[in-house]
Amino acid sequence: MPVDAISLEVFKNLFESVAEEMGVALQRTAYSPNIKERRDFSCAVFDPEGNMIAQAAHVPVHLGAMPASVRAALEVFPNALRPGDIVILNDPYLGGTHLPDITMVAPVYADAAPSIPDNGAAGTDAPGAADAGGGGRRPLAGFVAARGHHADVGGMTPGSLPLSTELYQEGTIIPPIKLARGGRVNQEVVQLICRNSRTPDERKGDLAAQTAAIRVGEQRMREVVERYGPGSAQEHMAALLDYSERVTRQTIRAIPDGEYHLLDYMDDDGLTQEAVPIAVTITVNGDEMAIDFTGTSAQRPGCINAPEAVTVSACLYVVRCLLREPAPANQGCLRPLSIHAPKGSLVNPLPHRGVAAGNVETSQRITDVLFGALAQALPEVVPAASQGTMNNMIIGGHDPVRDKPYVYYETIAGGMGARPDKDGISGIQTHMTNTMNTPIEAMEFAFPLRLRKYALRRGSGGDGKYRGGDGVVREVEFLAPARVTLMSERRKLAPPGYHGGHHGHPGENRLLRGGVEEVQLAGKEVVDVEAGDVISVHTPGAGGWGAPEGD
Repeated sequence: MPVDAISLEVFKNLFESVAEEMGVALQRTAYSPNIKERRDFSCAVFDPEGNMIAQAAHVPVHLGAMPASVRAALEVFPNALRPGDIVILNDPYLGGTHLPDITMVAPVYADAAPSIPDNGAAGTDAPGAADAGGGGRRPLAGFVAARGHHADVGGMTPGSLPLSTELYQEGTIIPPIKLARGGRVNQEVVQLICRNSRTPDERKGDLAAQTAAIRVGEQRMREVVERYGPGSAQEHMAALLDYSERVTRQTIRAIPDGEYHLLDYMDDDGLTQEAVPIAVTITVNGDEMAIDFTGTSAQRPGCINAPEAVTVSACLYVVRCLLREPAPANQGCLRPLSIHAPKGSLVNPLPHRGVAAGNVETSQRITDVLFGALAQALPEVVPAASQGTMNNMIIGGHDPVRDKPYVYYETIAGGMGARPDKDGISGIQTHMTNTMNTPIEAMEFAFPLRLRKYALRRGSGGDGKYRGGDGVVREVEFLAPARVTLMSERRKLAPPGYHGGHHGHPGENRLLRGGVEEVQLAGKEVVDVEAGDVISVHTPGAGGWGAPEGD
């Protein structure tokens, strides 16, 4: 099939539909509310060289970082992945982001029969393309990958997002290893992961759901390739990468040439109280863009360090937000970019610094800094700063009704920045997260928790010609003793307004002892609570855009 505008659109949708169907399979078969209800997972499709060619509309911080996971899998198993194999990993210094995000990667061979996982462990590695029956060769069609945030993978505190000083405190570290060989799942690997989690049944169910998603992706990719031929499929994969590159270059070409600088700060690293600088210089030259984080803080003792894959993911997300026409979300968008994240810095730490919050909090501030710099060049395009945090709340304890441990994790929505032509949106997840809220009924059914209040935080958005979106108030009452970890930002430094717009209101975290006595909590804190206590999270509003009337 020759490549033309029509065939390119057909293949774009075919590959995206593979990722979307993987996501549907993962959500519907998942065990935990975090994946089933909040949809904290992502799926993507890759070409035979490991370039991401399509993704579902899932979580941006996952998707931009997943190519690093595929590269890591291929580096450990070069020319040694057979039909039915699955590589599993979560090591942030070997292709992962933070330890709760477990990724599975599997090759897809064009004429391989569908593989059915069982409880055994068998198969051997064979270099090169896989042998088919009769001594033929099975052409490699590409790879599929699925990443899910597992609510607990061990570590110092429930939920595996502790105020850590090193990676070893954050949970079970999984380098790229084979979870399945030739279609046979190694149950010993599954047992090892589950044994190191406070919620082993939940881990087992979610790992099985991810495996199911991988098998769905294999089957659908195989159907596409066998219908159109491996040569035609790979030709269109290359064309899709080229197309995204052209659209990205056209977008960059429309930005005025020059250097754009911005310096912003994170509140703290959770262990020390000083603000943590993130600096960027964006240089636009024709149809190319250089992003340099020189001047950013050195790696921190606290866990806000962001692995390089997370930093690259934030850059990819911001550039894609600027595209003037829809283009496939693939690695072609990165070709016009050069990204310099100094080794040993906050945005590219050395092993084995803590990174639990880098994926969730620092990624949001990197995004703020990039948009802030680009707002100097594109004042009529870039919105004001959004809430700049994911407001992570992790709760763990013993469920007295079910008589077993539990872990609950959620990120809480806030304000979206005002736009150059309209107000921001209130109570919404922004930028690097794209998860849902946990339905009240699902939370109260599954955990010894009661939601006491869930409402918009009226007036928390910054004033301006266009107002920033408001944050929310979410209050959780505990029905049994528990340990709570809060990992949040913008509690000290407000989300800025742009072009004369007012800042949004910073967030607040409070503990109500017995539901009455108020205790102010830090943005990053671990606290033990008793039955009847209430955690009250007030998320930040967003910045306004343009000077309000009368200023």
